[in-house]
Amino acid sequence: MTEDQRPRRANPAHSLTEAPALAAFANPARARILDALAVDGPSTASMLARRTGQAVGSASHHLKVLDEAGLVEEAPDLSTDRRQRFWRLAHAHTRWSRAEMTDPTAQAAAHEAEMVGLERQFQRARDDIMTTADNPGSASGSFATQQWLTMSPAELDQLSEELLSVMRRWQSRELPDDGVERETCFVFARGFPAQP
Repeated sequence: MTEDQRPRRANPAHSLTEAPALAAFANPARARILDALAVDGPSTASMLARRTGQAVGSASHHLKVLDEAGLVEEAPDLSTDRRQRFWRLAHAHTRWSRAEMTDPTAQAAAHEAEMVGLERQFQRARDDIMTTADNPGSASGSFATQQWLTMSPAELDQLSEELLSVMRRWQSRELPDDGVERETCFVFARGFPAQP
């Protein structure tokens, strides 16, 4: 992704606290559009429809909802004519925490968004395992890890920030022009209090 394709408001992490924006994340079709924009960069509704398997009208509707929620923005500088509308992520990173919310509607929307995200993470991991089952060599570079740690809530927050920092560094690095083939990779990590 080139500099002009990156979100204009590239603050470290945009925090969501409003129910409409959180509800936008809770819709699987909109979540796929956000993922496609994160991976592919600015795109038109037609491009997003093809990428996500939706009708163009549906993709356009979802883009309008995401725009109203402040999650995407138009990129008029990338359009070559008036009929072509490019969209990009409005923020480089978006986060939310139910613990920081006092509005029950926002808390409910955040919970639903987390559930949709977890289901998508699980499905992606499951798809990867199924895809590589008959061809173990295709799993090269993949990894899975889990650790039991003893931590205070503040220490868990610190670990979260350190992991996010590492992933953001890899996400925003300049890709070398070294002839090495690279592909899009999905990386996720979760940490929470639990018992064995």
